[in-house]
Amino acid sequence: MLAAAKQKKFQVILCKTQSRFTRDMELVEKYIHGLFPVWGIRFIAVADHADTEVKGNKKARQINGLVNEWYLEDLSENVRMVFDLKRREGQYIGGFPIYGYKKDPAHKNHIIIDPEAAEVVRRIFRWSLEGRGKQSIAYMLNEQGVPSPARYKAERGWTCNHPAKNDYGLWNKTTIWRILHNEMYTGTMIQGRRRKVSYKSKVLIDVPEEQWYRVEGTHEPIIDWETFAAVQQNLSLRAKTDGGGETHLLSGLVKCMDCGSTMSKVADCRQGRPRRAYLRCKLYADSGKARLCTRHSIRLDKLEELISDRIRYYVQTYYKLEPVDIQPKQDAGREALEQERRSLTAQLEKRSQALKTLYLDKVSGLLTDGQFADLNQSFLKEKGRLEQRLAKIESELVDQEKPQQQADLMERAKVLLKLETVPRELVVALVDKIEIGERNPDTGEQQVRITWKF
Repeated sequence: MLAAAKQKKFQVILCKTQSRFTRDMELVEKYIHGLFPVWGIRFIAVADHADTEVKGNKKARQINGLVNEWYLEDLSENVRMVFDLKRREGQYIGGFPIYGYKKDPAHKNHIIIDPEAAEVVRRIFRWSLEGRGKQSIAYMLNEQGVPSPARYKAERGWTCNHPAKNDYGLWNKTTIWRILHNEMYTGTMIQGRRRKVSYKSKVLIDVPEEQWYRVEGTHEPIIDWETFAAVQQNLSLRAKTDGGGETHLLSGLVKCMDCGSTMSKVADCRQGRPRRAYLRCKLYADSGKARLCTRHSIRLDKLEELISDRIRYYVQTYYKLEPVDIQPKQDAGREALEQERRSLTAQLEKRSQALKTLYLDKVSGLLTDGQFADLNQSFLKEKGRLEQRLAKIESELVDQEKPQQQADLMERAKVLLKLETVPRELVVALVDKIEIGERNPDTGEQQVRITWKF
C-alpha cells in the first residue's frame, strides 16, 4: 500500500481508527504528517475523526498517536509478564520444540520425546564421549543421510523462519555444539536466554546465565545427567582432534609440572626416525623471547600405556561384577529406526504421488517443458535422498541382533572389563589431571604425577 501511495496510484487511505494504521508515534510523524502530504495522500480515521484535510486536526492526531503508543507499551509489558509466569512454572512457550522433542498434543506448553530425533541426539552424545570431535560427528551424520534439525522440521511440515535449502540442510559443527551444550536434554526446562531490547525493536540480546528461567523435571530426559556432565567435562578440556576427527586418549588432561600449561600433541617427523607423537608444554615468554620448557616432553604412546595400566588395575581390583548389574533392556534405538522407516516410507509415497501430479500438469498444459524439467529434477533428487536413507535404515535393522540374554550380557561385560582398549570417557571420568616433570638428563628419569578423582 505504501509503495502504491508513493507512486500516487490513489488519493485516500481510509482506516477504522488511526491505531489500525500504526501505534508507533515515529511512524505517525513520518507518514501521516510527513510523506502523505508530499505524495498527495489524504488520511482518514473514522472513529477518531482524524482527517489530514481538516486544519487544526494535527494536535488531535498526535495525541492519539501518543496514547496508542502507550497502549502498545502496556500491552507488551502485560504479554511479557504472562510469558515470564509460564517460564517460571516450567511451561514451554517456544513456537517449536528443540530437536529431539515434539509438542504434547494434549498440552501445548509441554514437550514429549520424539523417538526418531531423540535417538540421533543419543548417538551424538555417545560419539562425543568416545572422543569424536564436533566436525567428525557432523560428517558421520551427513554420510548416514540423517536429516539436520532444519530439514527434519521441513519434512514434517513444521513451518519455521529458516526453511531448509536445496542442500538438504547438512549438519555442521555449530549445530552439534548447540546440542551437546543444551541442558534441556536432561529434563530441565531452560528459557529466557535471549530477549528483545524493547517492544519497538526486533533486536535480541543475550541474557546473563543467572537470569535464565531454569526449572528441573518438567519433561522426560533424553540424556541422563551423568552422561551430560561427562560430556561437558570432556568439552571443557578444550581437546583438539587429529586429522581423523578424533582426540587422543589424554587430550586436555596432561599439564606441565612447572608452568602449568596444557601439553599439546606434536609429531616427530625427522628423517630416518620412526614417526612418533609427543606431548610438550606450550611456548612461554622469557626475557621477551618465546621458548619451550626445557626437556618437558614425553612420548604419547608410553604415557597412554601407563595411564591405561593404572586404570585397569583399579577397575579389576576394586570392582566386582554382579549379575544384578546386568539386565537386558528394551532396544530404544531399534524402535526409533522403525519409526523413521515408517516416516520415510510415507514421505516416499507422497513424492511418488507428487511426481504423477506433476506429469499430469505437464500433459494438460499447465506446465511448460522447462518448468516440468526443473521441478521433476528437484523431486527426483529429494526422492533419491530419501531412498538412500531408507536403504541404510533397512540395513541397520537387518544387522541388529536379537536382545541378548543375561548370561550372554554377563560374558560380554567381563570381556569389556578387561579394558584391552581403555575408552576416553573412562579416563575423563577417573583422571583429574596428569602432571609431567622435567626429564633428568643424566638418568633419563621423568616424574609423572596423576591426580585421580576418587
